[in-house]
Amino acid sequence: MTRINILRDVPIPDDLRVRRALSAPHLGPRILFFSGGSALNAISRRLKSYSYNSMHLITPFDSGGSSQELRKAFDMPAVGDLRSRLMALADETDLGQPDIYALFNYRLAKDGSSAALKSEVDAICAGKHPLIKAISRPMRRLIQTFLQNFAAHAPKEFDYRNASIGNLIIAGGYFGHERELEPVLFLMSKMVDVRGTVRAVIDDNLQLGVRLEDGRSVLGQRQISGKEVAPLDSRITEAFIYDPKRQTADAPLPASEIALPKRNRKLIRQADVICYPPGSLYSSVIANLIPAGVGQEIAARNAPKLYLPSLGRDPEAFGHSLADQVAAILKPLQADLHTPVPASRLMSHVLCDPSIAQDACDDVTARHGIPCVRLPLARPGEPKYDPEQVCRALVSLG
Repeated sequence: MTRINILRDVPIPDDLRVRRALSAPHLGPRILFFSGGSALNAISRRLKSYSYNSMHLITPFDSGGSSQELRKAFDMPAVGDLRSRLMALADETDLGQPDIYALFNYRLAKDGSSAALKSEVDAICAGKHPLIKAISRPMRRLIQTFLQNFAAHAPKEFDYRNASIGNLIIAGGYFGHERELEPVLFLMSKMVDVRGTVRAVIDDNLQLGVRLEDGRSVLGQRQISGKEVAPLDSRITEAFIYDPKRQTADAPLPASEIALPKRNRKLIRQADVICYPPGSLYSSVIANLIPAGVGQEIAARNAPKLYLPSLGRDPEAFGHSLADQVAAILKPLQADLHTPVPASRLMSHVLCDPSIAQDACDDVTARHGIPCVRLPLARPGEPKYDPEQVCRALVSLG
């Protein structure tokens, strides 16, 4: 494997850090990801073999699937991506908590009747379902309490189809902790022995919107991502966060009202490596960079700062070259600074697979002054990253 020499911008042979991390993952590097969605989950699952200290700031703006049902019913941030990352980082060995892991990962049927699905949830709440029976006390009682909190607040018309039990548990804990996510995520991390730190970038129930080159505004992550609806047919020029309860839907909130919490600022200050990872460009990555304070903390941190662009087709990157994607990431970070800084203070390298053309890499350097390093990181013949190769590359920088 190779390690990128940040000072000289030349890949040099060095797997000492990789071997050291494998032998003592509890001392592994603190790699910080600005992430959302499932694109990073396979890499996260492999990374826990190298480090128990990775840090994940996750977008709480999902407006589709099971998370959206909870948002509509309870006026709360989206929790699906947070639960998914917690599970990716959970200890899956025999020393972990496989019974709790199984419950948190369980989904109700997609096509069951409302009465039957609610009855199944009620059975878990009452401790009569096989999944909850398998969990020992006192953890079982705590989980039941969370689910009972959820059931007490759930409206009669709540749609249980395909609902994640883990999401329902988080929702119940959210009510039991005065509508704060952080204590619930902390408890869930302890329940399944999560090998890292997972937090929402902000805890507020807000929405993501984008403006397009043709002048339209598109509101809600579900409408932006091109996965549940038709993909966008005009290039995104800007992302913004808005509160539909307080103002017209496409008016962005001032940055001062979307401040990065102090606990998350501290994570950035502790990072050995900062990574803008694969995922939907705007809804999974850039959404995390909008809150006030993110750009300031990244610029101040002296550490490798890498962009690992998605392989394959990203509907949100329609009309974007690789250099355009870099510009889109840099835009909210520079906007957070009182004085502009060189782009390399915010992104030291672009790390990509040789399947990305050299011309595209050269354009990144020409436009932004950021070196673009090409390493064999993809699975052979697939537009997907090889988790092992990516983890080794990231750990070698830590």
